[in-house]
This record gives sequence, C-alpha cells and structure tokens, in this order.
Amino acid sequence: MKQEQFLHVLTKEEAEAVFHQHLTIAPLGEECVALEHGLGRVLSRDIVAGVDVPYFNRSNVDGFAVVAADTFGVDEESPAELSLTAEHLAPGMVPQEEVQPGMAMVIATGAIIPKGADAVVMVEDTDCRDSLLYVYHPVVPGENISYAGQDIMQGETILREGQPLSSRETGVLAALGCAQVWCYRRPRVAIVSTGDELIAPGQPMAEGKVYDSNGRIVADAVRENGGDPYVLGICPDDETALEETLQRALTYDIIILSGGTSKGAGDLSYRVIERLGPPGILVHGVALRPGKPLCLGAVGRTPVVILPGFPTSATVTFHEFVQPLIRAMAGLNREERHTIPARAAVRFNSRKGQLEYVLVHVVRGQEGYTAYPIGKGSGSMTTFSQADGFLKIPTNQEMLTKDEVVAVHLLSRDLRLADLTIIGSHCVGLDYLVSCLKRQGIQGKIINVGSTAGLQAARRGEADIAGVHLLDEQTGEYNRPYVRPGGGLALVRGYIRRQGLVYRPGNDLPQPLTFERLVEIAAHEGKLVLINRNRGSGTRILFDMCVRSCAQALSMPVEKLTESLRGYDTEAKSHNAVAASIALRKADWGLAIDTVARDYQLAFTFMQDERYDFVVPADKLSQPAIQRFLELLRSEAAQAGLADRGFQIPPDIGTVAVEA
Repeated sequence: MKQEQFLHVLTKEEAEAVFHQHLTIAPLGEECVALEHGLGRVLSRDIVAGVDVPYFNRSNVDGFAVVAADTFGVDEESPAELSLTAEHLAPGMVPQEEVQPGMAMVIATGAIIPKGADAVVMVEDTDCRDSLLYVYHPVVPGENISYAGQDIMQGETILREGQPLSSRETGVLAALGCAQVWCYRRPRVAIVSTGDELIAPGQPMAEGKVYDSNGRIVADAVRENGGDPYVLGICPDDETALEETLQRALTYDIIILSGGTSKGAGDLSYRVIERLGPPGILVHGVALRPGKPLCLGAVGRTPVVILPGFPTSATVTFHEFVQPLIRAMAGLNREERHTIPARAAVRFNSRKGQLEYVLVHVVRGQEGYTAYPIGKGSGSMTTFSQADGFLKIPTNQEMLTKDEVVAVHLLSRDLRLADLTIIGSHCVGLDYLVSCLKRQGIQGKIINVGSTAGLQAARRGEADIAGVHLLDEQTGEYNRPYVRPGGGLALVRGYIRRQGLVYRPGNDLPQPLTFERLVEIAAHEGKLVLINRNRGSGTRILFDMCVRSCAQALSMPVEKLTESLRGYDTEAKSHNAVAASIALRKADWGLAIDTVARDYQLAFTFMQDERYDFVVPADKLSQPAIQRFLELLRSEAAQAGLADRGFQIPPDIGTVAVEA
C-alpha cells in the first residue's frame, strides 16, 4: 500500500504560531485547595497576612524576663541582684504578673513576654540563690525578644499570584493560619498510546511487541509541569476503537497521543482527529530532528498533540510544544533553560533544512567544558536519562566542526558533573566497577567512544579515567606503547579479557572456526552480515589488523576485501551492542569479549587475551575519587566480582605500570 507524504512541513516557529492561533494560552481558572494538598500548586491570588507573625512578643531563649536597665554595667565581678517572681512562664501561658524594675521572671523559649519586661537574659549568664537572681552579663532593650509582627505584619502581602508552592511557602501559609488556599486549576491531560505493537509494562514480552514507555514518560512529564495526567491506556490500530477513546478524551483539557504521526498506511490518528470536529489537524510535519512527524491540532479549543512514537522524538517534541502549553494553563512561567559554552568533541553532522537537537554529555577539561554526543538515535530509551543537555544545529547549517564552541542547553538548572568521568572503551567489567563505586557514594559517568578517543580525552584532561585496550601492531603489546613515562599520563593495570568471534549457535559454520576462515566465507558467499565496532576502539583495531592479515593470505587488496564484507561499515559502540545485533538476527557475526557472548547465549571462538587497562591524567591521580577507584581494583571483593564475570585477574591489577 502506498504511503502518504507529510502534508506540509513547517519550521518550529511557523508550527507554534499556527497551533497557538486556535488555543487559549492562559490559566484555566482557580479552585480552593486544602493546604495539605497545596504542595506543587500555583497561587491564583495574592496572600495578604491576616495576623501578625509572631502574634505576640515572645522570648527567643530560655532565661529571665527583665528590665534591661537593671543589667547595665554588670560583669562577673559585679552582678546585678534581682528578685525572682513566683510566676514561671511556659509557651502558651498568658502572664498574670508584671515585671517591675529590680525584678526578674522565669521564661521559656517561645513564651509571651510579660508586661514591664523589655529584654531576656539567657539562663547561662545568671545564677539563682535564695530567691535572688544574679545577672553577670548586661542586655539591651529588645535583646532575645521577637516582637509581634517582626516576621510578618498584618496586611502585608506575603506571597503573590503565580507563586508555585514549595514546602517553604506552605510553611508560611500554615504560620498565617491558612487552612485553604486559592490555586490555579491543574490542566487535565488525557494520554493515549496507539499501536498494535504496544504492550503494557508487566505483560510478557512477545516477538514484534514493544513495551509502552512513552505513556509513562508523557504522564510523568505532565505531572512535573503542573498538569494532572489521565492515562487512557493503549489503543490498537483500529479506527472505531480509537475514535471511541478520543471521544472520551474530549472531556479533558489537553489530549496527547503517542504514535501514529508518520502518515504510513497503518497510521490512523490524524484521520480520526479530522473527523472529531474543526479545526482538526493544524500542523503535520515540523522541520525538527528528531521529531519531524509531529502532529498538532485542536477540536474546538481543546489542543490535540500526536507525538512521534520513538522515545527521544516524543520527548523532544513534548518539551518544545507541549510543556509550555501545560505550564501556561497551570499558571506557571515558561521553564528557562540555562546554557553553557562547550567545545564540540567531534564533528556534528546535520541535515540541512531541519533544526536538529543533539543530546550530549558534558565533561570539564583543562580549557572548559566539552560536549560529547550520545548518539543512540531517536528510538533510544536511555538517551534523555543519560544526557546533561542538548545543542541545536540551526536549520540551514549542515554541521558543527570539531572544536567549535557551541551553546549547550542544560536539561537541569544546574550542571551536576559526575565524581568520575570515564571516557574510552566499553566494558561490562567497568560497568560493574562503576556500580560498586555508586554503592560507596561515588557517581561515575561512562562515555563509550573507543580506546583511541578515550586516550585523547585523557590527554586533554576531559577524562578522569580512560578505559583502553590498544594493541600495538609492532610489539604485540597492549596499552603500554601508547603511554610514555613522564608524558603526563599514568597507566594503571586493569584485568584481562578474552576476545574472539561471536555468532549464533547452529549457524552451520565449519568447526574449528578461525577468523581467517570466517572472513573467507563472508567475503565469498556474501550471506553472512558483520556487525563491526566503531573506529578507534581497541576491538576495531584488532579486527582491522586481522583483516589485513587475511587480505595478504588471500592475495586480495584490503579495500576489496572490506568491500566484500557485508556490514563492515556498520558500527556498534559497545560489546553489548554487537552481541545484541547478532542475537536479534540483525547481523550474523562480529568481535566481542566472551562475557557478553555468554550473557546473550551466543557461540564464542577464542582469538586472544587482551589487557583492559586504565589511563589517568597525572594531575588527577591523587584525587579522592580516583584513589577510591584504585583501591576498589585492588580489593578482593571487586576482583572476585570481575572473576565471576569471566575476567582474568593479573597479580599487578591496580598498580601503576607507567608513571606519569
């Protein structure tokens, strides 16, 4: 069946303008809310104090209410001698006696100051003997007293309309005696996930199915921005069922659908909305990446948004188009994102004609911040959770060059850098070590870019630690040839991994299988699909070395051999990604370590042991977090955990093999 094309792709600004023409971008009205339910709500009216706070003059300390003039000039050698009254004032008691000159009255913190007293002497500056009080430290009028209205005066405007209520504000309201408060009504947002492929979390997974994560993401994002989400569940690709669901959804303030925007033959959402009432679909396609298939519409004055199905696309478009709408309806100001300048760690390519959002890690180096792309694609679930921020590539720009200074828009108000930034080669053993550090209160961030890029990041001071397994072709040694003594980098010994061929069992491949034999079969028959590793990774360096050796043995140019290997240019950034591609039958073979082959129940043919070590900049070696990492490497518990995961533990693990 022929797929329809996008109606008319608009710029972000054009799409917003068309959408907003048909909406009321304002608070929805107000309601009286019990104070106990006020947290997170937004005030719809100014709060004017109806009472003084405190309501009476009160003591700030435990001590004695006195006339200040009676204490002037006293000291340790010449104390004032005052008569004690019979009354003892506790909080909540109304004084019955008056303090006359030459008298003192016992008073507790928070108690009402009796008539006649104008100061309170702290108990530690006094001594009581025979119904007399001896005062050894002078006080001035008003000392240790909070006067009525000193904090809040009756008639004073304390909180203003539009103020979100945190625990600080609800505490103030309680102090004013407010049991109820007028707040803007929260927008009620109906959320519908669409697609036959979706199943709810908790149901058993089946071939071709996908857990509905967008419904959870959108619902919680609505709640974070002042709305009340109402999840109406998963609707199959059936026009009648979808129309019935959307008719129910029209009783809400906003309708959000997830999926059904790309105008393929099976996508129904936009067609059903057109039948619900005018104005219908207003925008179908925005020059945005990710997020181009976004649909914006309305039924009457009720906004209807159809988010793309991919999680990152859905999240980007929600934050750009839906979040401001919900916040305005809830009486909240538009969220302001802070930006920081950063150096682009790599070249960022873009498609001309689209405003592109690139999610990035941010690390601090010797010359400021550096932005590393996450690059997991719009279908990735973890992208937003791992990102520090995003950068924008303008509509008419095709790339950002490496080392160009870019503006990173932070996803949180403050940039919270990890205690340890680890850049380099991926390893499940490193994942385990970082989890161990997390339990010790040390937060680590891992950026998988390959051994070569990790080594370069360590040289620039961007990486606190770089995980590397770089094989030197001349010496056959791992890592040491790349780190020279006195060069500003220390090489810390790690553990040993088993590297080899990974493939699905039962593939009818000849046994015993060698790299040379598998390459020959893949090149000549053209049926086996390779999943390669990213350039600069240690595994890719090993793979290309072996390919060059095979080319020589087969009397073929290296370029011709690599061209004949299907999938040679398809790159995965981790061993897990290689194993997952093979397990899911997207590829047939690749190079990875035996640990992940075992995890994914794949066949493994050993090729060689390799050292997975750690490079640390000299000026960071003494940092507490680095020292904790080294202590962890040397600990029996961590070594046992690594061994359980299939790694070999050499006797020099955790020692410095090359001095900085």
